[in-house]
Amino acid sequence: MTIDDAAIERLVAEAQAGDAWAFGLIFDHYHEAVHRFIASRVQRPSDAEDLTQLVFVKVLEALPRYESRGVPFGGWLFRLARNAVIDFVRTRRDHADLETVAEQAQGGAGPDDMVIVRQELDAVEAALTTLTDEQRETIALRFFSGLSAREAAEAMGKQEGTVRGLQFRAIAALRRELEINERETALRTDGRTARPVRATNDG
Repeated sequence: MTIDDAAIERLVAEAQAGDAWAFGLIFDHYHEAVHRFIASRVQRPSDAEDLTQLVFVKVLEALPRYESRGVPFGGWLFRLARNAVIDFVRTRRDHADLETVAEQAQGGAGPDDMVIVRQELDAVEAALTTLTDEQRETIALRFFSGLSAREAAEAMGKQEGTVRGLQFRAIAALRRELEINERETALRTDGRTARPVRATNDG
């Protein structure tokens, strides 16, 4: 379901007035994106489910105090989600690997497909470890959850230009790291395949 910002603000106003149906539409619109973000930051799927529910309880509790002030509602909501994750990780000290997120997205994939996906995710996950915490969070909000730069900025409590800068530097670092990994993998593969070919020709 696609809802523009104006429609979201109308639903928020109706939910603030006690309209449960309007809040249900808000939940439906943001639930998947919030869950993807949380699943990218915590280890166990069950924890991601519980935290997602907790976030929407917090949204419901805080909704009467929400004021737009030109700030996207999605950014405000994701700030609640971000704070919930920070509190959880601070007490649990765990972090999700990308495979947790991928298994949810690739539930119907076959064994061969999953092997390829895991190999690619291993490379991406290794590359992500080279980023700063803020860069990783920017990537999670912008690409795992699909937030706009403006919404991500509100969620992180930063200026939009700062978030765009974090995103640019993160992508550049990931690209460099993945290209290095690709070259190393290609060299190892070439080294394994070259020897049998020469032996066959000599024979």
